[in-house]
Amino acid sequence: MSNAWNQTRQMKRLAIGPMMTPEYNEWWVRRINDNISEPSHENSQLIEEHLLKLKVKRLRKGKVKAKEDLDSLETDYKKLRLSMRTAGLGKTLKQWREKIQEEKKNRKKKGEL
Repeated sequence: MSNAWNQTRQMKRLAIGPMMTPEYNEWWVRRINDNISEPSHENSQLIEEHLLKLKVKRLRKGKVKAKEDLDSLETDYKKLRLSMRTAGLGKTLKQWREKIQEEKKNRKKKGEL
């Protein structure tokens, strides 16, 4: 029986087309909207919590990467300072001036002998 009613209703709808009654149009819109579930607040809270966890995780990864980069830079800096001291490049301006003066004195002494 419901199948016959569906066929009649569908035929009327097809035949009437845009000339449907306002009551029928309201019923049809309500029927469609009733089939669409509204988002629950619980789901949106769960999504927000999940997004927050993802942001925290991304920040932690960034912090770990930054710490690794800093450690690497510190190691490179220490190696550079050591090699500069070994090569004698890590002197201050005052130390360089003193060394130049000593070399000039040594040259004069060698020239006198």
